[in-house]
Amino acid sequence: MRTSTSRTVQLLTALGLLAAGCGASSGSGSGSAGSGESEPAPDTRTRALKVAKAWDSSPAAETWREGYYPMADPVRLPEDAFHNEADKEAYISENFVLRGDLPETPKKDAKVTWQDGDSLTLPLMGAREAYEKLDNNDSPAPRLTVTGAKLSETTLATSRGPATVPVWLFTLKGYDTPLRQVALTPSKPPKPPIGPVDQVSADLWELNKLVEVAADGRSVTVLAHHGACDDGPAVDVLETDGSVVLSGHIVGTADGPCTLQLLAKKVTVKLDRPLGDRILLDAFTGRPVRGTD
Repeated sequence: MRTSTSRTVQLLTALGLLAAGCGASSGSGSGSAGSGESEPAPDTRTRALKVAKAWDSSPAAETWREGYYPMADPVRLPEDAFHNEADKEAYISENFVLRGDLPETPKKDAKVTWQDGDSLTLPLMGAREAYEKLDNNDSPAPRLTVTGAKLSETTLATSRGPATVPVWLFTLKGYDTPLRQVALTPSKPPKPPIGPVDQVSADLWELNKLVEVAADGRSVTVLAHHGACDDGPAVDVLETDGSVVLSGHIVGTADGPCTLQLLAKKVTVKLDRPLGDRILLDAFTGRPVRGTD
């Protein structure tokens, strides 16, 4: 899995907090799931304001607005995916096999072009490198078979709006349409002007990832973490001229025994005005919310 060590530590600590919270007695202040009671919503505004103030008009924000940062998954599945559970399992476990030749492309540059005409030149990712981003499993379990690839273009949501980017179209055995893998590596992200919360908070939770920005920019959908014994996640929003800060937290907790699970659920957040070129930030981490790690 492509997960950083720091994030793994944060999530493991979060699981510990979930276990402690689910096993708490009614005297601890946790509302019972059966009683219809719930804990008051946490104060997320204070932290969100700190994050917004640190980023707005900062050098990091300027770097972010000049770079190429995808806001959607760089992989797009075939239109008829998946034919069966075995193929779905193969994709999730990143288990592919190559049964054909991949184009040999000389090292060259490619362009990201935004709708306003701005562009950025970046190294083109070769077909072999793009394939290796898909195939990270050597197990004999079910596999998806790649039989060839060709270079094309597609439109991808980025931090600067929709952009035209080069894409590798991988032909999959048994599928009528290709699997698409963007042929560019994102720009190096700037060093955040603010760090994460000092410790994993029972009130504030790291967001999993960005799922979608609405076509009109008036809402964003994220995957937000929660546990197995609560009423699910909620996401508060703070908007400024330069940023949109999202604060993930859990709604309600249950008393008694609880399974130790860290789950994720889609939450759609409506904005007062289109996202535009404002930076979408996670209050917990103090970093931009990304579609991929």
